[in-house]
Amino acid sequence: MKSALRWISAALVATGVSAAWSGPVFADVKIGVTVSATGPAASLGIPEKNTIALLPKEVAGQKIDYIVLDDATDSTQAVKNARKLTSEDHVDAMIGSTVVPNSLAMMDVAAENTTPVISLAAAASIVEPMDAKRAWVFKTPQNDILMATAIAQHMSNQGVKTVAFIGFSDGYGESWFKEFSKAADLAKIKVVANERFARNDASVTGQVLKIMSQNPDAVLIAGAGTPAALPQKTLRERGYKGKYYQTHGVANNDFLRVCGKDCEGTYLPAGPLLVAEQLPDSNPVKKSALAYKRAYEGAYGAGSVSTFGGHAWDAGLLLQRAIPLALKKGQPGTPAFREALRAALEGTKDLPASHGIFNMSANDHAGLDQRARVMVQIVGGKWKLSGD
Repeated sequence: MKSALRWISAALVATGVSAAWSGPVFADVKIGVTVSATGPAASLGIPEKNTIALLPKEVAGQKIDYIVLDDATDSTQAVKNARKLTSEDHVDAMIGSTVVPNSLAMMDVAAENTTPVISLAAAASIVEPMDAKRAWVFKTPQNDILMATAIAQHMSNQGVKTVAFIGFSDGYGESWFKEFSKAADLAKIKVVANERFARNDASVTGQVLKIMSQNPDAVLIAGAGTPAALPQKTLRERGYKGKYYQTHGVANNDFLRVCGKDCEGTYLPAGPLLVAEQLPDSNPVKKSALAYKRAYEGAYGAGSVSTFGGHAWDAGLLLQRAIPLALKKGQPGTPAFREALRAALEGTKDLPASHGIFNMSANDHAGLDQRARVMVQIVGGKWKLSGD
């Protein structure tokens, strides 16, 4: 444990977060967390929950209390958790949820209770278009369009002319089809199929047969976590020989374990954290990505780090930057403090984190640019920085 604490201390220094403070001490700052630690997205939510345990219990001389709940990858439960956190626990901010449907469902609760929330899900629809509700919502994962354009450009470079799409039958799949269609069109790649499947489906044979009837040059699977392995394994079983692409929603070791040899050669865009040690020293995210990796593995063991846990770490970094500023405007537990916290998050500039450099604004509550993505290939059952 002492080793883990040393890593965490070093990580905070590396990411530019300081705990030094000489101002007044108020009631504890309460941070409510709801993640999908069980259910179909458990492989994403568990490392997020683990990461919350690594976040500092004191910032700027102020005690921080984390109240962590599991929503079981269910949007109804996510809303119940959000209502409990805001109405009963009176939290100053929330982190969560893990998946897109849950995060979208939580927006009304955040706005009604004027409580800022930092989502750990990817879809741009969580923060766009900006309106009165989304003014209270931020997110740490990369926007789908940022990753979709990387995929489309890579496909173009690989000579892909036609592509089939199969994605989740929920907000994640919808967002990805919308954004990838734009990127594919710009790259002059024709989308010849659009199929969907549920996160808990046991078979996608019908969808795969439709895809194969179009004989596409490549297939893009827009899923997250271990459920995204099902279409790929089915395509392999049916003998599909084209190029395989996944989204950054599968960038964890549980996906590699479940997909096994069927994912060999697959390409995907990912945050720099996934291949942090392979990045050149000139990469501006390498230092902050390695800081989180060392903190997490110092606590949970070598090879245990996950990109999804990195999203939770980055949410913590955003709050660590914002809390000292908000304390100058109000006391924890008050509407004034929550509004000050929201404003401070929105004003975040040049914050190095595990997945990129955050620069928020009134119209951009994601705050990441091209420095937050790299192309990766699965080679020998491991993640490899792609040189293609």
